[in-house]
Amino acid sequence: FWAEYQNNPQEPGSADSVMLDAEEVAAKTNGRKRGKVPLQCDTLTCHIDVHKKLLYYTVVAWESGFTGYVLDYGTYPKQRQRYFRLDGVDRTIKRVHQGMGTDGAVYKALEELTGDILSKEWPRDDGAVMRVNLCLIDQGWKTDTVHQFCRQTQWAQTVMPARGQGITASNKPISEYSRRKGDKIGHHWWIPRMKRKRVLRHLEIDTNYWKTFIHERLGTAMGDSGCLSLWGRKPSRHRLFAEQLTAEYRVVTEGRGRKVDAWKLPAHQPDNHWFDCMVGCAAAASVRGVERIGAPSGKSKGRKKDGKKKKRKRVKPLKC
Repeated sequence: FWAEYQNNPQEPGSADSVMLDAEEVAAKTNGRKRGKVPLQCDTLTCHIDVHKKLLYYTVVAWESGFTGYVLDYGTYPKQRQRYFRLDGVDRTIKRVHQGMGTDGAVYKALEELTGDILSKEWPRDDGAVMRVNLCLIDQGWKTDTVHQFCRQTQWAQTVMPARGQGITASNKPISEYSRRKGDKIGHHWWIPRMKRKRVLRHLEIDTNYWKTFIHERLGTAMGDSGCLSLWGRKPSRHRLFAEQLTAEYRVVTEGRGRKVDAWKLPAHQPDNHWFDCMVGCAAAASVRGVERIGAPSGKSKGRKKDGKKKKRKRVKPLKC
């Protein structure tokens, strides 16, 4: 791409040259049963991507060091064929819920899908059963409908509206946002304070950061900390999922003294909805306290919160 189309070949080993293809992603199978949670995992997250025809979802189990296991993914309504495109499906939300308007059909679809996912007990290797800790729902298209559903559903303590932001190097990073009363700022995500128009808080996600994060996890060798893998033993089973996770390409942007990956869709606009779901699952895990081993904590020894060094007390020698 860079050499032929941009006349700007990249150096070997640069961030742009390290790109996974669909075959590599599909081959990251771990031999586990679908929906079975590994013993070391203590956090389950889900993300639902909302569209007029379908809802896409993904469920991931996480260890404390961000090692991840894709437990399940799919669409609502479920498609009969294994390989399909969003714009070409026949079994749509409106067809399943005939007689409803668009908002009503989407609301009903969210109700049925979350009912299936959040009521489910996910078995762990030690015999314990787990439930999804946080389920994010994309509010980008039907914002009011998603907020209404998250406020009224019986799963209100588990679901949360979310929206992605493509933050590039020229934009201010979330870590530099002015913290106002009620704001919660985390690792490349933030929860703004409640506004008058809506009484429900939502999550803002730095999608460029988390897309790079997902590809790094997929590129991590099996067995290493931080590896992300798929259930089963047959890579062919994950062909469509892998194609969506590799549908975009990244370009390094520079500005404000830093370099940031900007992820873009090619001109033919392939489906990337499960990629968005994986981004939401990773950000949700961070919200629930999962941290990457070896990542800087932002705390320094011997310093106060204002950045000043602590003064050591002088100990007087004892008089003999």
